[in-house]
Amino acid sequence: MKRIIACCIITLLTVAVYAQKDVTTFLGIPIDGFKSEMRKKLIAKGYVPKKVGDNEILEGEFNGTDVQISIVTNNNKVYRIMLCDANNQSEANIKIRFNKLVSQFKNNKRYTTFDDFTLSESEDISYEMTVNNKIYEALFYQIPDMEKVDTLAIQEQIRNELLKKYSPEQLENRTDEINNEVQSITLRMAMDMLFKKPVWFRISELYGEYYITMYYDNEYNHANGEDL
Repeated sequence: MKRIIACCIITLLTVAVYAQKDVTTFLGIPIDGFKSEMRKKLIAKGYVPKKVGDNEILEGEFNGTDVQISIVTNNNKVYRIMLCDANNQSEANIKIRFNKLVSQFKNNKRYTTFDDFTLSESEDISYEMTVNNKIYEALFYQIPDMEKVDTLAIQEQIRNELLKKYSPEQLENRTDEINNEVQSITLRMAMDMLFKKPVWFRISELYGEYYITMYYDNEYNHANGEDL
């Protein structure tokens, strides 16, 4: 929470938010564009294509673990990179792996979160998932890239928002009320931008064994019902 507050304070001080081109990245690759382009970039990183039925995955190592990668699209644009552990684990080991990932993300300055997802030693994953259908997942956000700030664009957006309530003359002579409104609008827009860059993972189960499924999402390309 402290990290996200600090991020928003920086945003407020610069009176800027981030352009849409600032999207979630995976291994430095923007999660955007066409699937064929993303496939080439992942292969260049060392991942190897493999056919599974009618589908193709990419295999390789990520963060010290063998994984299988799927590229997910919406309207032919990449919106998600999904990673699954290649090897299943016991309940005890998956709990360790989950907590290790939580710790790694918490200690990575490129990410922020609003909660602590660490599992306690007493957590009975098998029982909770089987009997109570409990879902174990952790949600983080990639902090917007300061180098991609479009200050002029955001100032114009803020001004347009303010003009819905105040006249141009009032904006030329800002009161405390207007300044507070500027901060409120900027903070809201900063949070909206942050929420477009989620990275999350969960514990998945298969025949009594467990693995981690991880998702790097670009919410700009996610389906929002526009095709309905």
